[in-house]
Amino acid sequence: MDKGRKFVLYRNDDGIPLDRTVEVIETESSRVKGYPEISVIIPTANGYRDGLFPALLKQLSEQTFRDFETIIVKGESRQGRAINTGADIARGQYLLTLDDDTSLASKDAFKRLAGAMETDVSIGMAGGINVIPDDAPFFIRRAMREIPRRATPHVEELRDSDLAEHPLLIMRKEIFERVGGENELIPRGLDPYLRQQFRKAGYRVVVVPGVFYSHLPPATLFKLMNQFYRNGKQAAFCSKFYPQWVIETPGKHGGDFRERASFTFRLLRYPMRMLKATIQLKWVLLLTQICYAVGFLWGYLSLKEKDL
Repeated sequence: MDKGRKFVLYRNDDGIPLDRTVEVIETESSRVKGYPEISVIIPTANGYRDGLFPALLKQLSEQTFRDFETIIVKGESRQGRAINTGADIARGQYLLTLDDDTSLASKDAFKRLAGAMETDVSIGMAGGINVIPDDAPFFIRRAMREIPRRATPHVEELRDSDLAEHPLLIMRKEIFERVGGENELIPRGLDPYLRQQFRKAGYRVVVVPGVFYSHLPPATLFKLMNQFYRNGKQAAFCSKFYPQWVIETPGKHGGDFRERASFTFRLLRYPMRMLKATIQLKWVLLLTQICYAVGFLWGYLSLKEKDL
């Protein structure tokens, strides 16, 4: 058993990869100072991600804000556990998570995020705006426009929002540990769970204007459909074994929304969403919803609690 992560409320030590590694990279500023202001945590399966991860490391070196350390957790099978592993050794007062396929479009992203946290102590976590790159291929652009939450609506000022997400997310470390960190029991729904915990603790969840990044869907239709099939299976696992952590995810900004919907309501809502996608000729959205539904049905009928 891993002896760290003592702050974790919902802990899972099953199947920790034997080849998991943790690497800490300091900037010159944090090395001279002796400790960083921000600890950047990046989970990665293989340290490459089709070339996106090395590109991300280069983008980190170009950030105007330099007072940070980078903690790379490689080879971990669970995102929540990977982030908790990084947070356990993090020295910064803020944790900043990135996915290994995040692309930072703003060189002042860290500066703006840290500035928002310093300016308003009521903010517990803050994210950025997920944008469609100008040079994105036609399929990527269409997928991000059709699929909800794949691109973030722009904001002109700080906004309470449910669209602050792990691909670029800053949090107060003390609050993160106080609420029990990431939920390691669920394979999906980590973002809404953590946002809910911060709100319950009395802190705001916001997006910050001018903080742009890109988190792209898979590059081909086949890979995208496979991703949504997997997402459906994981959602079924959560609905079947941990329904208390199945939380609604609105596609617009705003902090007031219904966090819970009954299982029956969600089942009845889904065909209506597919009908709407058909009427609007959103074929990418329709295909992903079909794959998600097939994955959900298969997962709900076949998965056991120890399967994921």
